[in-house]
Amino acid sequence: MYPQLFVVLTLFVSSAIAGDYCVADLNLPDGPAGYSCKKPSKVTVDDFVYHGLAAAGNTSNLIKAAVTPAFSAQFPGVNGLGLSIARLDIAAGGVIPMHTHPGGSEILVVIQGQICAGFIDSANDIYFKTLNKGDVMVFPQGLLHFQINAGKSPALAFVSFSSPSPGLQITDYAFFANGLPTDLIATTTFLPKDVIKKLKGVLGGKN
Repeated sequence: MYPQLFVVLTLFVSSAIAGDYCVADLNLPDGPAGYSCKKPSKVTVDDFVYHGLAAAGNTSNLIKAAVTPAFSAQFPGVNGLGLSIARLDIAAGGVIPMHTHPGGSEILVVIQGQICAGFIDSANDIYFKTLNKGDVMVFPQGLLHFQINAGKSPALAFVSFSSPSPGLQITDYAFFANGLPTDLIATTTFLPKDVIKKLKGVLGGKN
C-alpha cells in the first residue's frame, strides 16, 4: 500500500511543479494558446527577469510616442501567466491613437507628467479623464481607448495587461495604412474621399 501511495504522491507533486509556469520557447511558433513551454532543464532565472523597460522609447515619430512591450515574445517568463507589462512614453504633443487590445484588459499608472486617457464602451458612451502622477485607470478588454500627453513635458506610464499577448489594433492604421480601397472606406465611414486619400498618404496606405 505504501509504495503505491508514494507513487501517487510523487506524480501529484511532479504535476504541481510542472504546472507552476510555462516559460516561452521562442524557438517555436506562437499560437492562439501562447508559446510552447521551454524544457525545464533550459529554464533559468533570466527567463523571469526583464531589463527592457528601463530605457525610454523613441518618440521621434508621427505620433510622438513609443510603447515598449514586455510580452511573451520579449519576456518569456510571463507566457501562460495571464499578465504582461509595457512602458509608455509620450512626448509633448504626442498621442497613442484610438486602439484596442482584443486579448486583454489594461491598467495604466502614470509615473510622470499628465495623460488624458479614455475609452468608449459598446453603448458608445465615452469615459475620459486627465491623469496625473500616481493616478491609475483601467481599460476593459476589447474597447477602443486612447492616451494623449495633456501637459507640456514628456509623460511616462506603465501599463499592465491581463494577458501575456494582449494584441493590438490601431484604428487609424486599420483603415488608412493598408490596401483597403478608398471607395469601401468612404462607403463604410461616410468620410470624403479626399480626406481618406490624405490620411492614406500620411500613413502609407494604397488604393
